[in-house]
Amino acid sequence: MKKFAVDTLRLLYRPRRDSSGEDNGQVAVIGGSRLFHGAPFFAIQAASRVVDMVFFASPEKTLGDVVANLKSRLFSFIWVPWVEVEDYIKKSDALLIGPGFMRARSEKANSKPDNQSDAAFKLSRKITKKLLSKYPNKKWVIDAGGLQVMEPAWIPPKAILTPNRKEYKMLFGDLNPYHVSKKYDCILVLKGPISCVYSKSECVEVHGGNPGMTKGGTGDVMAGLTVALLAKNEPFLAASAAAFITKAAAEALCQRQGFYYNADDLAEEVPKVFHKLINRKFMT
Repeated sequence: MKKFAVDTLRLLYRPRRDSSGEDNGQVAVIGGSRLFHGAPFFAIQAASRVVDMVFFASPEKTLGDVVANLKSRLFSFIWVPWVEVEDYIKKSDALLIGPGFMRARSEKANSKPDNQSDAAFKLSRKITKKLLSKYPNKKWVIDAGGLQVMEPAWIPPKAILTPNRKEYKMLFGDLNPYHVSKKYDCILVLKGPISCVYSKSECVEVHGGNPGMTKGGTGDVMAGLTVALLAKNEPFLAASAAAFITKAAAEALCQRQGFYYNADDLAEEVPKVFHKLINRKFMT
């Protein structure tokens, strides 16, 4: 397996100087719950620095109050009423589903081996199946709670899946990741100290990062960057570049403050590092 090369970033779409509104991508983030309300907002922070517009929809009604509070510091997204989610799916260039979805109503129930009778599990599963099945031709990133409640047969062609090791085992068991990407025609980002990105025709290792990336929410940041890049790039490039840039941002933080950073810090660092990587090597 070859190592991801920083020069690959030159292939990424870059906005034209004469761009107008919506030229540089629109994405939708679908997720959140009363237990994991912060997860989608880490993704939104990362995505909103890259694309022209981010839409956010959640089946959790109580998130409306959270959104109202967040608007005081994060303005760059549109809160979409759940009844209108499909309208915004249709107009988005790429979609992220799963950050913040619950597998169970409580952490105690979540720890049980079989929690498929849980109401939260059923709701997350129902939404994930419906949207992936109804819009198979959209460009999807599936992360976190979406991965934990779905079946492999629901994977749309060319979708990007971003599991950690536990989520991968839950969804695919002991299947070889390369075989999974070929069987389901998907892009698989298996996260870890060395992340591996697979498609049915190629695979790369993404090095870098540090133990600070084990903190909650850092995976949501990467998912948000992934969906933003997916809006204007092909899936394998978007997935591998997002993994590389996120790790590079974590390294930059570690140089300044060790492992003592969180997902908010990472989301703010990503665009700075992204700009430096592109500007230093490729822009004239």
